[in-house]
Amino acid sequence: MDIEDLATRILAGERRALARAITLVESGRADHRVQARALIERLHGHDNVALRVGLSGTPGVGKSTFIEAFGMMLTAQGLKVAVLAVDPSSARSGGSILGDKTRMERLSRDRNAFIRPSPSQSHLGGVARRTREAIDLCEAAGFDVILIETVGVGQSETVVAEMSDLFLLLLAPAGGDELQGVKRGIMETADIILINKADGDLKATATRTCADYAGALRLLRKRVQDPEGFPKALTVSAVEENGLDRAWEEMTTLSDWRREAGHFEARRAAQARYWFEAEVREGLLARLRREPVKGAMTTLAHQVEAGEISAAAAAEELLETYLGEVPPA
Repeated sequence: MDIEDLATRILAGERRALARAITLVESGRADHRVQARALIERLHGHDNVALRVGLSGTPGVGKSTFIEAFGMMLTAQGLKVAVLAVDPSSARSGGSILGDKTRMERLSRDRNAFIRPSPSQSHLGGVARRTREAIDLCEAAGFDVILIETVGVGQSETVVAEMSDLFLLLLAPAGGDELQGVKRGIMETADIILINKADGDLKATATRTCADYAGALRLLRKRVQDPEGFPKALTVSAVEENGLDRAWEEMTTLSDWRREAGHFEARRAAQARYWFEAEVREGLLARLRREPVKGAMTTLAHQVEAGEISAAAAAEELLETYLGEVPPA
């Protein structure tokens, strides 16, 4: 594969080249990983800076409907929108249903939009292992807004906040029980909470739910990287396409404020360090799964099962053998 040619075509905004590049970075083959790293390094330092928006939400809340309506609104304004939708993986094949692309039929036909479903492959955090690199590729391809949709909502889905500039939490109209079910961690991470389905018979319920979440947000400590009034809760209707312009206005207000205050660059720098450390951890785990370490792990695992050695002592013995002396935790 000609990496230089592929990089040139990506920088020119060729969608086919972008799709091929994402397939490359998602591959687990050793030779593909070498090529993927070379491609990412070649594209490093490009001029385009997209707005990266992470989106999580409870199942059935209408994430795909919202993304399609929101994306269509943005492309109508002349913006280029990329959607990275992470689908649950099959435990057997590792593949995904890839249903998001079929659910976003209108947006998938838009010339200013690019939709890429990816299997999560059981990776924690609601995102795929290489979503971070796919974001870099989309940004290099000249997209203005990159929407990252997670598998679902939960404590682990806060990982998407480590690869986005803004994090949206999409929720459905509900009572107090729903509020109790949303963990504080994801509430503290969200920049904007959107109560979807604020239409028809649910409109009044959505308004009350929005007020409940607004009250909950006020009880949380204000973050230094936020202007007055943020984080905040809003109502939207993806079906009727109401409230989408207001949501976008609030997103740009928050993003612009962070840029002017210097928090935007600081956030991206912190995220880069986070993903560097994550790659180191993943690399160490990968090496522990190779021979001869894998054989030693199997032997020690049998000894642990038989009660001949404790799990902590076995782990320390393995790490000391292959990584040198292990300092106390």
